[in-house]
Amino acid sequence: MSYQVLARKYRPQKFSDVIGQDHVTRTLQNAIAQGRIAHGYIFSGHRGIGKTTIARILAMALNCQSQDHPVPEPCAVCDSCREIRAGNSVDVIEIDAATNRGIDEIRELREAARYRPARDRFKIYILDEAHQITDAAFNALLKTLEEPPSHIVFMMATTQPEDIPQTIRSRCQHFSFHAVRFDDIVAQLRTIAQQERIEADDEALAMLAEVGDGSMRDALSIMDQAIACCGSRLSADVVRGLVGTVASSVLEDVMDAVAHNSSEDVLRTIDRLLVEGQSPQHFARQMLRFLRNALVAKVAGSNSQLLQISSDEQARVARVAAGFSEEDLARFMQIMLRTHNELGYKQEQRFLLELGLLKLVHAQRLLPLEELLSGASTGAKTGGAATPARAAGTTSHAASRAQLGSAALRSETPMPSRAPQASSIPTSSKPGPGGDPAPPFTGPSPFEADRRRKSGPKAETAAGDELRASSELSSLRTDPTMASAVMAGTATAVALGSEVAERSSAAESSAEGLRQAVLTALENAGQHVLAHNLEEGEWSAQDAEVVVKVGMSQVLIGVALGPEPKRIIQTALTEAAKRPLKFKMISGGAAVAPKNGATAAPPANVAGARARALSDPIVQRMKEKFGAEIRTVIDHKNSG
Repeated sequence: MSYQVLARKYRPQKFSDVIGQDHVTRTLQNAIAQGRIAHGYIFSGHRGIGKTTIARILAMALNCQSQDHPVPEPCAVCDSCREIRAGNSVDVIEIDAATNRGIDEIRELREAARYRPARDRFKIYILDEAHQITDAAFNALLKTLEEPPSHIVFMMATTQPEDIPQTIRSRCQHFSFHAVRFDDIVAQLRTIAQQERIEADDEALAMLAEVGDGSMRDALSIMDQAIACCGSRLSADVVRGLVGTVASSVLEDVMDAVAHNSSEDVLRTIDRLLVEGQSPQHFARQMLRFLRNALVAKVAGSNSQLLQISSDEQARVARVAAGFSEEDLARFMQIMLRTHNELGYKQEQRFLLELGLLKLVHAQRLLPLEELLSGASTGAKTGGAATPARAAGTTSHAASRAQLGSAALRSETPMPSRAPQASSIPTSSKPGPGGDPAPPFTGPSPFEADRRRKSGPKAETAAGDELRASSELSSLRTDPTMASAVMAGTATAVALGSEVAERSSAAESSAEGLRQAVLTALENAGQHVLAHNLEEGEWSAQDAEVVVKVGMSQVLIGVALGPEPKRIIQTALTEAAKRPLKFKMISGGAAVAPKNGATAAPPANVAGARARALSDPIVQRMKEKFGAEIRTVIDHKNSG
């Protein structure tokens, strides 16, 4: 007899042998015991978790000959059970829907479904990869699936249930299979290793289960390959070499280098792994999974059920999680996720991987915005100790950040009437004795002060206002530093107000000068209509742009502002402002009356076609509305 792989040799033959799908097996057994057997089932879920296996077990339970009715647990010894297990049963038809997906195959199935089973109670159709059946084929199956004969049962297994039409899903019972848990896979692998008389390390079994990624079949396939390589003993090193994974100790070393801001160690580690033949994309995926486990260990603890890893791996990720904050680990995970995605479709994978890992090192030097604004110590965390990486930062970075925070506070000294407490007013920033800088501000951050101010009562009594004012006045008298700070803040506000007013008046004068220069240039060039519209418009100068709002539609603006007028305006603006400016003409201003107020009709004694055109009411209305002018007149009346 030829060799049979482990995944087939140890395939479950009873509901009790299935691992990780208790919710499915229990429901099916209860349905059989109660006689509530449906005519259609959909089994969906991850690959290699028992969908087709449970479909076969259900078929054996329905057609088992140990009793004269379906049984909750098949006997596995009768003729029907043995034939179904061997795959040669006449009344249980397994169809690969990936190749038999057309409407012709479904028509043949409908024709065969009319006939009763040859020997067993039910004629059962098992459709594997059912999501690949075409829409037309599903429509042909719809009526048969809705009202099938009493001897027909359909079972559809799929990894993508969303691709099955809703009309089909609504006529079947849908069972969603779960990924097999890590501990269940390890226990099953250990049992199979004992039955095969294979010595396997716990670390090797854990690695096989981790590579399986929730699939029992994948784990057994890799175990079969490892046994063929190692013989009667499985070691973690051999399994790691087969699957091409990196040791967890290497990932921990990389995170230690990140914690110590050592870019050189990170690059040396990557170089060694790539020289050994490791795949950059595979390493990035491992690093991403390692960071995810470290983040879960930081949030939920190293003993959480969310960590589907071995005990040694749990201790390792717990050590890494202790060296970083939750925000740091989340930021690292986001960086590695983006790096892993880019490795899938870009060239120069080594450079992308090195850049992504260097970003992890640089992310340690970032400072929270609130900490920067409040001027707090660079090593302090909100509500906890600093991370080792930030504590190990260079002195120059810390000094520069402290000076930046102190300067920001000196430029924004709060007024006493706005402060929630007298203690929130920062002290003087002058150097102390011996030339040492003053200690950093340790009061509440601006965000906290603003929150307190907004959360307080909207209105206070007059007595409370007087009491606070008297206390602030007494504090100003007793504390000259505070008084000087208040005076400095007042002087700054006055200076800023005067500066804003000067800027506003300068902008107005600048806009007027630019306006006169443009109008003069247009008049000299003969562009009288455009000059008249711009003269009546609203001018404004903002930085390097001049905007004029006129009473014309956007269509007429595009016609009037041709290439030649635009060149004239641009030249005039550049000469007037001594620098290049952008000109924009927009609609929205007041309607412009014709120049010189000429709204009356021309004299009646004016002869010719132009006189008749000028006396037309529609033309006069257009001139009043848009400031239009007549350039060419064609007299069709006298032309023929």
